[in-house]
Amino acid sequence: MPSISNKGKKMPESPIRKLVPYAEAAKKRGVKVYHLNIGQPDIKTPEVALNAIRNYHEKVVEYSHSAGNISYREKLTKYYKSKNININSDEIIVTAGASEAILFAIQSIMDPGDEIIIPEPFYANYNGFAINSGVTVIPIKSDIEGSFALPPISEFENAVNSKTKAIMVCNPNNPTGYLYSEKELITLRDIALKHDLYLIADEVYREFVYDGNTHHSVMNLKGLEQHSILIDSVSKRYSACGFRIGCMISKNKEVMATAMKFAQARLSPPSFGQVASEAALETPKEYFDEVLDEYLDRRNIVVKMINQIPGAFCPNPKGAFYVVARLPIDDSDRFCQWLLEDFHYEKQTVMFAPASGFYSTKGSGKNEVRISYVLNVKDLTASMKVLEEALKVYPGKTN
Repeated sequence: MPSISNKGKKMPESPIRKLVPYAEAAKKRGVKVYHLNIGQPDIKTPEVALNAIRNYHEKVVEYSHSAGNISYREKLTKYYKSKNININSDEIIVTAGASEAILFAIQSIMDPGDEIIIPEPFYANYNGFAINSGVTVIPIKSDIEGSFALPPISEFENAVNSKTKAIMVCNPNNPTGYLYSEKELITLRDIALKHDLYLIADEVYREFVYDGNTHHSVMNLKGLEQHSILIDSVSKRYSACGFRIGCMISKNKEVMATAMKFAQARLSPPSFGQVASEAALETPKEYFDEVLDEYLDRRNIVVKMINQIPGAFCPNPKGAFYVVARLPIDDSDRFCQWLLEDFHYEKQTVMFAPASGFYSTKGSGKNEVRISYVLNVKDLTASMKVLEEALKVYPGKTN
């Protein structure tokens, strides 16, 4: 039988999706499953975006420009200007979600064998994108006790070598919800400039910042204009994950010209997604105000109820809609599977993502889970009760 590639063998399973068969089996047994494993919001997609698709009357659905529709890119510049990010349409490449933007960025600035430094835990697919590109992720571990703040600068300095080409952060962070401060971003800027590295920032959760805090973009770090790459997406902002529209942004002309060759090779980003995303830019401010209030209520419920469980600990995140919680368990992969396969409370159970899948360092995250608070307050309250009852009887419970 023909063999498969080494790259294919190295590709990790998604910690977010790998337990789906167990969830499906639980539902067939009549168990209600609360899905807190994936960042799929239950918030309604803005009507203005849906109407743009309903009212699409072109006779042919054509390819767009490889960089994306010019009308969309020009409107995006106005959106970013409102966020104090001044760019022009030539500094944007529209992509099939943030995923493609990350692939374009990595493959434009790195060769097989190069290294990228990423504070962990980090979005699990960063590992997959790196493997896809033949690049090695060098993790710098952040600590739950410190709410997953940026690790000391000395750890970054020690990790830099001749193969290092970039540092990458997600801000606000998936999976932790941590919001990097301006001071922390300046620290990263200084490291990038000192060692002539790129700084890639995944800012797809920009709109979700709580408690009066402010989001600071990598694009506003003075002196870093030729070193910074911004990754963005409409998926979470407008609760429109299925649009599959994101973008890559940089003022570095050589980087963008190189990324454009990858964009041309895949022809164009999705047409209907662009139509809807362009219309979504007209979403009224009231929509975001309501969504932010809703997520704040959800965050508060999750953090409060987890911290009331004996032996559990959950930091209070300042952004996104995720938490990483430490639980009194022996193995998060085993626990998350057990919840679906062997446990229910009043015919209910809950699906989490094992946090082990968000670490690159082997053995990390074994007593942690990532929780996406993407369900309504009633369902979240019920799911946290299920978690509390599960921990009372889980055979691998620790003290």
